[in-house]
Amino acid sequence: MTYITRRDLLSSGLILSASSLAANPAWARSVALLGGDMPVNSAATALAVAPREQLLFDFGWKFIFGNGNDPSKDLGFGKGQSDFSKTGDFKFAKAGFDDSGWCALDLPHDWAVDLPFVNDDSGMADSQLRSHGYKPLGRLYPETSVGWYRREFEIPASDRGRRIWVEFDGAMRDVLVFVNGCFIGQNDNGYAPFRFDLTDFLSYGANNYIVLRVDASFGDGWFYEGAGIYRHVWLAKTDAIHLGKWESTVRPTVSGNSAVLDLTTIVQNESGRAANCRVAWKILNASGATVATAESTIQPIPVDASSTHRTTAKLANPAFWSVDEPNLYSAIVAVLANGRVCDAEGVTFGVRTAVFDAEKGFSLNGKPLKIQGTCNHQDHAGVGAALPDRLQCFRLGVLREMGCNAVRTSHNMPTPEWVEACDRMGLMMMCETRQMSSNPSAMRQVELMIKRYRNSPSIIIWSIGNEEGLLQGPMAEQGARIAASMVDLCHELDPTRVVSAAVNGDNEKGVSEPLDIIGFNYNTQRYPQAFHKKYPKRPLYGSETSSAISTRGVYNTDPLRNEVNCYDGVVAWGQTPEEWWKFYGTREWEAGGFAWTGFDYRGEPTPYGWPSISSQFGIVDTCGFPKDYFYYYKAWWGRKPSLHLFPHWNWHGREGDEIPVWVYSNLEEVELMVNGKSLGRQKVPSLGHVEWKVRFEPGAIEARGWKHGNIILTEKRETTGPPISIRLTADRAEINADGEDVAILKVEALDKDGRPVPTASNRIRFQVFGPGQLIGVGNGNPNCQESDKAPKRSLFNGLAQVIIQSTKRPGQIHIEALPAGWPGPGLMPAKLTITAAPVEPRPSVPVMQRS
Repeated sequence: MTYITRRDLLSSGLILSASSLAANPAWARSVALLGGDMPVNSAATALAVAPREQLLFDFGWKFIFGNGNDPSKDLGFGKGQSDFSKTGDFKFAKAGFDDSGWCALDLPHDWAVDLPFVNDDSGMADSQLRSHGYKPLGRLYPETSVGWYRREFEIPASDRGRRIWVEFDGAMRDVLVFVNGCFIGQNDNGYAPFRFDLTDFLSYGANNYIVLRVDASFGDGWFYEGAGIYRHVWLAKTDAIHLGKWESTVRPTVSGNSAVLDLTTIVQNESGRAANCRVAWKILNASGATVATAESTIQPIPVDASSTHRTTAKLANPAFWSVDEPNLYSAIVAVLANGRVCDAEGVTFGVRTAVFDAEKGFSLNGKPLKIQGTCNHQDHAGVGAALPDRLQCFRLGVLREMGCNAVRTSHNMPTPEWVEACDRMGLMMMCETRQMSSNPSAMRQVELMIKRYRNSPSIIIWSIGNEEGLLQGPMAEQGARIAASMVDLCHELDPTRVVSAAVNGDNEKGVSEPLDIIGFNYNTQRYPQAFHKKYPKRPLYGSETSSAISTRGVYNTDPLRNEVNCYDGVVAWGQTPEEWWKFYGTREWEAGGFAWTGFDYRGEPTPYGWPSISSQFGIVDTCGFPKDYFYYYKAWWGRKPSLHLFPHWNWHGREGDEIPVWVYSNLEEVELMVNGKSLGRQKVPSLGHVEWKVRFEPGAIEARGWKHGNIILTEKRETTGPPISIRLTADRAEINADGEDVAILKVEALDKDGRPVPTASNRIRFQVFGPGQLIGVGNGNPNCQESDKAPKRSLFNGLAQVIIQSTKRPGQIHIEALPAGWPGPGLMPAKLTITAAPVEPRPSVPVMQRS
């Protein structure tokens, strides 16, 4: 996200100039009091208008472990029933408390990723550890399941009269919040955002203290979820008359070559006196030009009340949002009360139609489109669940490269940056809540998810849950009622999108009854065709498919090494990419589907247990390095000619053995050459592959892709020599010096001819100099238990990854990669320089400087 000044906004048209205001009296009234520097989120075009401030609250925290069992090791908390007896009595959240023994860190932060791996095969412990990637979290591990965060911050005297909130995008999992010695509130789920009004508890013109106790003993899922404040934190300041949180909506209705925008928001009055308010809207296109304006009528708002404001605007010849052209608009919403601008915000939206049809499948903007989707959890190598924003775009870029056009947020409300990246990059989304229930907590989670994201054009499906077997079977009657309540709430909050769920069953009863569209998890040959015949009016899609498994760079399944081959590995309930896509990709009435999974993820190690610490379902590994299945999808989901030859040709000691050689391609024919000799051409079957059996001898194999009698593409695999040097490459040569941006580095070992060695396993260590820091390492090996944070990593089948984050100081970041024994015999080191370019960081809460 990029922040620019008011001068930049004026020049770009995001704020009206004086001449523009003179020509538009309504907007002159609306924005007359705009002033100061105004941060704009490039994804959400969020405009801050004085007196509103949205300050990043990520920098300058301190952290220490607590204890889930022993109060003496938990800041004395939990001694008995008097813990919450007196307001203002919590000394750890007051001046004078000694936190010198706490470690300094910035958010987002996942402490679980830095914990050791633990194997405990004693029943409950083993199940719990396995689910979370063998990290010691839960009530059996009290020493590592509770963490405390502390931060000192200043509130200026000029903030008197404003409403001030602390806002969390998400924390794992049970959070208690204290400010200035006072208990403020708590939160008990790991994915939905939460916020607290601090106005009454703050000291104005003075220093303040906030402390959080985060308990990760309980989890929401059966997969790695991390621990701690793993998403952003904000300090929000508004006028006492302000817009409701996530209450501004833009709902386009397309008619021919125009679109009518239904504009709605809620204004809240906490000023202590009645107010007369109106709301003005300004619609901007992607270049910042004004394309429509609107204004609501004046409404009186009593003290401590709110009013709903509605109006419409018309867009002529709108630029539609699509997967190929993700055009976005911005709506600036300004509140005027008693003759002054009180509040304003920006809302990003897109104009598009998304229709599911029982016979025609899915269409976007009136054109048929197959959903070519993947399910994804939210962790990444090196950083666990605490992903820098840039990493969200990196991950989506990997998926887009193979032709993926949709993602499912398995199995929880996603982080805002994932949704914003989908909006910008043109990926559709099935947005899923964590808990399928109509209890107050679950309904609140659904409400927050929809309110926060209902303006995002990428979202085409709301999902109310995943694989609730009891609610489909013995509790089907309750399941139908629960689902109906959830669906009704979804429709009430957003009548423009369909509601579904991921169901592993026949979809004949229970939660399936009230759903708008029917999602099938697996059972491809068993249920969808029969269901379509029986219920021809209900649209269908694959909510979770495939579950193919493989270990990157491995071509022989070896249970003793916990490795699965990259040809046709699959679990008992799953299908290879070819098998599931030949079904969903060839039936017009099937909308498409979501493969399990795009990325490997920590926890739920499948198909093996210890020492495996991550799944092997991914089409790419935990770093985003492609497995061979990636290229099947690239061939049949992509639009460009594609050719991929595998395996590698380094089979020393297996001379004379038959090696299966496969090619994924969307060309007409493929010819295989072995050491210059042709083994003939094969026609490529639709949505399939071609293969040969080749006796290994050192040299080279080469695939040639033919179309219309011409060679279109070639790809070669050569027998390399041993590794002698290291190569570093970065996804970007320049990053922002904002303390947040990252560069993702690929680490390889090369032979004497400069060829990557696909079997290299050398141990590499890293040094970083200049205004940058190493925040994580990985190699995609599901069985590797090396540290994610130490400045060293072994290559796995030739590859490793390093994540480098900028500081707030511009300059040159120098990275060195050295063999573990350097100086001495071994690989030649490598160096790489990345520029940290000067940039205005987004507004944040100043870090207190201690003497």
